[in-house]
Amino acid sequence: MFARRFFSQHPRLVAWFVLAVFMVPTLLWAARDVELLPRQLAALVVSTIVLAGLCAWIIGWE
Repeated sequence: MFARRFFSQHPRLVAWFVLAVFMVPTLLWAARDVELLPRQLAALVVSTIVLAGLCAWIIGWE
């Protein structure tokens, strides 16, 4: 019940979470052969999470 109510009240937040959950592993898989410093990889992960939020926001435009 709580999950259904939360989803109906915050669809963009849920979309942001779902997109981030799928985008971050994809990024990590794509960057596996690139020698990045941990700080660079962390910056890419944070940027990807922000991008997922922007995508969720744009998807919510109506």
